[in-house]
Amino acid sequence: MGILLSNATLNEVPETVARPTYDRTTLTPGIVHIGLGNFHRAHQSWYLNRLFEQGLDHDWAIIGAGVRPYDEKMRAKMKAQDYLTTLIELDPEARSAEIVGSMIDYVPIEEGNGPLIEQMADPAIRIVALTVTEGGYYIDLATKGFDENHPDIRYDAANPDRPRTAFGAMVAALKLRRDRGIGAFTCQSCDNLQGNGNILHQTLVSLARLSDPDLADWIDSNCTFPNSMVDCIVPASGPRELAFAAEFGIEDQVPVTHERFRQWVIEDNFCAGRPQWEKAGATLSDRVHDYETMKIRILNGGHQVISDIGELLCVETISGCMAHPKIHAFFEKVESEEIVPYVHAVPEFDPVDYQALIDRRFSNPEIVDTTRRVAFDGSSRHSGFLLPSIKDALATGGSIDGLALASAFWARYCLGTRSDGSTIAPNDPLWDDLLPVAEKTRTNPAAWLEMRQLYGDLADNVRFNKAFCNWMSMIHEDGIEAALDAYLA
Repeated sequence: MGILLSNATLNEVPETVARPTYDRTTLTPGIVHIGLGNFHRAHQSWYLNRLFEQGLDHDWAIIGAGVRPYDEKMRAKMKAQDYLTTLIELDPEARSAEIVGSMIDYVPIEEGNGPLIEQMADPAIRIVALTVTEGGYYIDLATKGFDENHPDIRYDAANPDRPRTAFGAMVAALKLRRDRGIGAFTCQSCDNLQGNGNILHQTLVSLARLSDPDLADWIDSNCTFPNSMVDCIVPASGPRELAFAAEFGIEDQVPVTHERFRQWVIEDNFCAGRPQWEKAGATLSDRVHDYETMKIRILNGGHQVISDIGELLCVETISGCMAHPKIHAFFEKVESEEIVPYVHAVPEFDPVDYQALIDRRFSNPEIVDTTRRVAFDGSSRHSGFLLPSIKDALATGGSIDGLALASAFWARYCLGTRSDGSTIAPNDPLWDDLLPVAEKTRTNPAAWLEMRQLYGDLADNVRFNKAFCNWMSMIHEDGIEAALDAYLA
């Protein structure tokens, strides 16, 4: 057995593992972060830990939070090890580990979110940040506006003092801060959404307006919502990751593995101050949109290009897809011909070089990132990551055949079976709605594009409609690999 991770045992951690050299007892909170998944603990938390190691910003420690009953399980595991996390870097050349100590507490999970609301109302809290996934912002997929008819939103509007959602809790906390004369906090989205700060702004102010228009105006005038771009491939944790921690002599209930590459680009728009993230390697820039376009289209879009076909062909991991000659060729052709031409360069990367970087990152065999994880929530990810490239290509007369095929592979994926007949378990919040539409494509391929909440007016574009329907018919008549071969030919 390894050393049970805790404050008391930090000095016993093997010398091969980096550990906090700062005094964690002197840290005080400045950030509440909602959504303590692996990505946050390998990314934002890591940057803050790096600052603390420089003796900087010790008044910006993180208090973790969640709003769903299942978050209590994570809280219990983190509390048992004093909120420490073992980060294990998986690189083909070498594996290394470090312990991150930037999180100092985790709010109890209670119905009505009373403890969370009070914690966010604490004057010490100057930033409330979130990683709640791309589909978690209550966006109407058809209009891209706020979905005020969602049951969670209707509940929070009727029960603003006992909200169900993270956003309802933020609104309730901001009401307390206004009424107590404390002032606003910065609302910081760390999710993979283009204009994530703008989207969080829309969600929060729109929700507040349903129950308290004056409060909505106050939030709109006083809070800030910086846009940001986040990037680091962080697989889900399981027995393999627990074993990696044990190999380093550590017993950690919730270790996190990650690749070597990290990037965080942040708009400098903070109403109540911020940590000096630029001294930990983050980029403060007014060109966040260009950075996020490059990342969302080439990396996240690339993930969607290969994950559905990978699942259909029974390839379990992203690196396995890149080792599969046909899937890799599909990735390269779609990226170079249909995605990269519509992406602008940023100071660090030319789009062609960035594609080559993503190719290397996806091919890392040490990162066991499953195609199922990446294919999850295609209804949000296809519309967010691939459709913008399709629209740009159509506007300039460029090729859309590969992206149309990627959409057809997704429709085939939503039939719920792989090429060998094995079952694909439900893997989308809208799975029950997608399955019957996927069935309709057997006789009417265009039915898939008629989901206007996802495709908008793309169904009316003759060129895209024709390309999609041709691929869909070929998949049903000749098989998945036949369609892939036809495109590559």
